Order: sequence, then C-alpha cells, then structure tokens
Amino acid sequence: RDRARVIMTVEPAAMDVDTITATTDAPSREDVPHILARCVGNIEKGVSAKGEARFVARALRETALVRKEFTSDTVAAFVRASTPATSGAREALVARCAQVSGVKASDVGASAEGLDDITPCALPEAEVYAYLVVLMHLIDSDAGEAALACAAEAVDRIKHFNRRTMDVLAARVYFYYSLVHERFGSLEDARSTLLALYRTAALRLDEIGQETLVNLLLRNYLHYNLYDQAEKLRSRVTLPQSRSIQQQCRYLYYLGRIRAVQLEYSEAKECLTQAYQKAPTSAKGFRLELLKWITIVRMLLGEIPERNELTQPEMRVALAPYFALVQAVRLGDLAAFQAASETHGATFDADKLMNLITRLRANVIRTGLTRINTAYSKISLADVAEKLGLPSVEDAESVVAKAIRDGNVDAVIDHSASVMYSKETTDVYSTQEPQNAFHVRIAFCLDTHNEAVKAMRYPPKDKKIRHQGCGARKPHRQRLRYRRLG
Repeated sequence: RDRARVIMTVEPAAMDVDTITATTDAPSREDVPHILARCVGNIEKGVSAKGEARFVARALRETALVRKEFTSDTVAAFVRASTPATSGAREALVARCAQVSGVKASDVGASAEGLDDITPCALPEAEVYAYLVVLMHLIDSDAGEAALACAAEAVDRIKHFNRRTMDVLAARVYFYYSLVHERFGSLEDARSTLLALYRTAALRLDEIGQETLVNLLLRNYLHYNLYDQAEKLRSRVTLPQSRSIQQQCRYLYYLGRIRAVQLEYSEAKECLTQAYQKAPTSAKGFRLELLKWITIVRMLLGEIPERNELTQPEMRVALAPYFALVQAVRLGDLAAFQAASETHGATFDADKLMNLITRLRANVIRTGLTRINTAYSKISLADVAEKLGLPSVEDAESVVAKAIRDGNVDAVIDHSASVMYSKETTDVYSTQEPQNAFHVRIAFCLDTHNEAVKAMRYPPKDKKIRHQGCGARKPHRQRLRYRRLG
C-alpha cells in the first residue's frame, strides 16, 4: 500500500508540461503524409479482409481529423510517396495540387523529407483514396474548376473497376462529385451522371453506392423544387436492408420534405423526427435544418413547439425567425404573423419553407378563433373580424362557418343577428384524444424496438455452428473425466 501511495504521488509530478502539450496539439504538417499513408494501410487491410468496412471507415475518420491541415505541399508529397511511379493518376493529381499553390508541378511537394519509409501501394482502392484526398483539398481551397475536373476524373476512373472493396470509397467520391457541382457548378449538370451511376450500382449490387446515390438524386431534384420527380424516383427504387445511419437520416429528411409539400403532415413529422433523433450531435447544421422543418410541420398539424426547443444556445440566433412565427401562431395574432413573414421572408425563402409558411395563415386564424370561442359565450361577427384582423364581417362569417364544419370550434352562428354563440366545453378525457396520444407513443416505442433489432450485429453462421459443436463436446469430456476418476 505504501509503495502504491508513493507511485501515485510521484507520477503526476514527474510528467513534463511539454509532453502534455505535445499530446494535445494538432498534428503538424510534416505528419500529415504519414497519417494519410497509415490510412492507406488500413485500406489495404480492408482489401485483404475481403471488403471489411470498418478498416475503410477508420481511414476516413482519420482523414477527416487531419483535413484542416491539408496544404498543397503535404497532399502532393503524400501522392508522390504512396502512388507508384507507373500510375497515370500520380502526375495528374500532383498537377491539381500545383494549380492551387500556383507553382510548377515538379516543385510542389518535392521538398518534403522523411517520406522514404512510405511504401507505394498499387491497389486501385489506394488510387481512389488519393483522388479523394486531393478532391477534399481542392474543395477546401475553393478551386472550383480544378475540383470539377478532378471529380470527373475520379468518377471516370471508378467506372473501370467492379470491386466490392471499393464501394465505400466510391460512395464518398460520388458525394463530393455532387457537392462540387452544387458549390462551383450546376447540380443539373450532374444529374445524368448520377442516374447512370445508380443504374450501375444497382446492377453490381453495390448497397452503399445505391443508398448514397438515391440521396444525392433526391437532393438534386429538391434543389430545383422538382417534388413530383423526386417522389417518382423514391417510389421506384429499392433501398438495401443494411443501411448506414448517416444515409438513413438523409433519406428520412428528404422524404419528410416531400411529404410536407404533399400535405401529408403526419408522415412528414414522423420522418423528420426520426431523422432528428438519429442524427449525430456533431452534425449541428443538419440538426438545425431538421428543427426548422419540424417546427413548421408541427404548427401545420395544430401543435405548438415548446419554447426550450427553439431557444437552444447554439441555435437561438438561427431559429429567431421561427420563434417569432411560433409566438404569432400560439397567440392567434394574424398581424404579428404577417409582420414576421415580411420581416424574415428572405430567410424563409433561403430555407425553402416560404411555401409551407403561407399555409400557416389558416392555422393562425383557427387558433385565434379557438381562443375567442373559449373566452366568449356570445360575440358579434364584427368583433371577431376585428380581433382576427379580417377585412370584413362576411370574411369572418365564412371563417367561423368553416371552422364549425371542420369541428375546430363548437359554436353556432345566428346569421340574422350576425352573432356567434359558443357551446359549453366538454371534458377532454371523455373524448378519444388520450387514446390517440397513447397510440402515438406506443407506435414510436415499437418502431424504436424494431429498428434496434434490425441494427444488431450477429456472428456469422459458421462461428455459431463451431460454438455449438464446442458446447456439445463439453459434457462428453466431463463424463470421460468422471470415469477416469472413478
């Protein structure tokens, strides 16, 4: 015990401050080529393991960690060290890096030292990974023309191979191909290529490629508000069973947008909520976009979002326009709703939600009418028009009649006296609303359970049989041992 106490008191004092700082610092630029070379080694392990996705996923995660440290010299040095001299892509990729730095292709990355220990890899997967690294660097450097050309070269190179070990890397290249056209070109120009790539992926049973390309095509159609074509594509494709969480979240997001435009708000809310719950917490931009759509869809369903949902510290500024809308809908104030729509109209147009927000006007009037019905047992239609901000008594009469017909308001209109009489409010527990609320919660729990069961990973069948055989031999060995002892 005394020895342990001495070790515990000496160890923290013996640690050097420079050592602690070195372990927490970001990797230096000289280390980037070695880290990328280690990623190539993980890709080689994945190829030798017959397409084990975890090795490629590890390589992509390490690449994302050092992406901010990319420079033209480090990326070109990595390409020179990891790509064989006989590869035709080597000089092309180095030339792309030279376009960013503005120097000759023979000079970029040539001064890097200490890269003799990196062994070139001749696998096609390593070449596609090199294309991917260079493409990331070109996008981050805002080299639009070079990025478009590099993405086209990478896609053309992938078409020459039919290897399942390349599927994950190819799917990531397809994603950046669409992103490059969205930022620096036109998404419409990439649509035909994406459709051809999807047909090829379906024929080759490339599951990750299929789900990635479906999401890219849906984004392509929705970017131009082509909701009918997006729905036709979605209804005709067959999605694979083993889907990644990231692609599933994107698919649910696009499906929720389609359903919201098609007036199917319940299904839209379900899809968007599932995407929000499954999305990683680090994807703040994606979660913010989902929260905007969920807020509008819930208000179209007659629900009012909670205040704490729209006042999160990291999203408060971006959600301020939607918070103003929620306040107007909650109070049934048509004037405040129109003021918020006009003030933040540019934001709503950029978020592609202006079409849905214009539909909220009826909800605002309905909410205000419900509050009036609860507060007054008898009120003239002229006062109703004044409180709701309607232009005339005739408009107020038609609005009240429609609300009574739809069952939103329990009242009676005296047309001769232009008066609305409210009926007594009934107990909510005598209706079917509690049953419907419990049904929604139970359905959500069952869906969560089914998705968790589908996401479980099971050992291969041969391992199960081997373990069952070992378990069957164990009692036999025990009997033999008992006989020898006896």
